[in-house]
Amino acid sequence: MVDYGITRKLELSYEDAVEKITAALKEEGFGILTEIDVKAVLKKKIDVDFRKYVILGACNPTYSNKALNAEIMIGLLLPCNVIVFENDGGGSTVSVMDPGIMTKLIDNPELGEVAKEVREKLERALNSI
Repeated sequence: MVDYGITRKLELSYEDAVEKITAALKEEGFGILTEIDVKAVLKKKIDVDFRKYVILGACNPTYSNKALNAEIMIGLLLPCNVIVFENDGGGSTVSVMDPGIMTKLIDNPELGEVAKEVREKLERALNSI
């Protein structure tokens, strides 16, 4: 699919997928700072019907602090975005931004270590649902 995300297609309803990834992220120390209901926004703003789709802004304060201390401008790439959407024909897809992308944009070894650890946590969360 995409090389800037870590993606899983699931045989879960959209609602179950949102619930399960939120709980799995919590187990890994992430909270949800923002939740954007893309379907509702597109309907309200431009009267377009779209599939069920949410963007979750996930944050692990410990790792956010480490990343910001390593690279103050990294806030432009925070929080970690997680998307959940309803698949055509049933089921859902959950995808998280690969924190390793940051290391392709910013040459900072300290940030690279943070990105590696966050990626491991995000992958564990995805794999647990």
